[in-house]
Amino acid sequence: MSRHDFTRFDSSTDTDSPRRRGRRRFDDDDPRPRRGGRPDPAVLGALDERAGFDIDGPPEGDRWSTWDGAEHGPLPRPDWVLTEHVAVDTELGVLKTGKEADVHLVERAVPGTDRRVLMAAKRYRSAEHRMFHRDAGYLEGRRVRRSRETRAMAGRTSFGRELLSGQWAGAEFAALGALWSAGVSVPYPVQLSGTELLLEFVGDRDGDAAPRLAQLRPEPDQLADLWHQLGEALLGLARLGFAHGDLSAYNLLVHDGRLVLIDLPQVVDVVGNPQGPGFLARDVHRVAEWFAARGLPDEVGNPAELLDSLHVELGIPVDSR
Repeated sequence: MSRHDFTRFDSSTDTDSPRRRGRRRFDDDDPRPRRGGRPDPAVLGALDERAGFDIDGPPEGDRWSTWDGAEHGPLPRPDWVLTEHVAVDTELGVLKTGKEADVHLVERAVPGTDRRVLMAAKRYRSAEHRMFHRDAGYLEGRRVRRSRETRAMAGRTSFGRELLSGQWAGAEFAALGALWSAGVSVPYPVQLSGTELLLEFVGDRDGDAAPRLAQLRPEPDQLADLWHQLGEALLGLARLGFAHGDLSAYNLLVHDGRLVLIDLPQVVDVVGNPQGPGFLARDVHRVAEWFAARGLPDEVGNPAELLDSLHVELGIPVDSR
């Protein structure tokens, strides 16, 4: 995957289920014949739909699996990913709300079996509810194929805002795929359907999410280990030419001692974006302040040394900071 592949998105993606598009509808004044004195099943189906029943829905859960027709994560695919079309998705609640997206807990299961998996469903907000105050700086260096789309996004038209929403989802999905394939500690991206991104759930089997780094008060040894893991993760991004772009102790999870990077829609091409080195430096210094405030000695967690090593990996002159 090239450095710029993470910017790809398809503004024509249709998130409507094929099952729903094929559904027949009837008008109130459109009589249907009766069979043997009993209402025609088609009439009953139409009445069920008007009453709020989804005649095409699964017998249990909230929806059929959206795997079919979605864009899928990288290979080799983890064994826990369920690809069966007969699987059912069930909403289990909200994990996080944000200005640009909400994250829900979803269970995907195959009825009649013990095959089940928990996933995080990140759903980007619609055009009228999303906040685009940070877009301009992050989008520098990203390519959009058609000039009409570029103009629409720059002018924040309704069409342009919808494109931006899709671009953020597509950018995060592609970036996570590239990083996961490169061995960086990020959640596996299961699938992308429209502006819904299904991710590996980082937490336990009961649905309890892993805590954010900001919630923890690590002992000195664990604090040093987490700093080391952070350095390895940032070097992994740098090898692909990336910086997180919005790194803080609030978008780092810690699960069973493992540090996991999350929230990557704004991932920055450090070389292609004129502001890239600035974003990189801000990432390092912001999270280093958290570690220093928790007691990590400067000789263990030196932000200047980490930034120098990232510059070397990126091919940026060390004295450019």
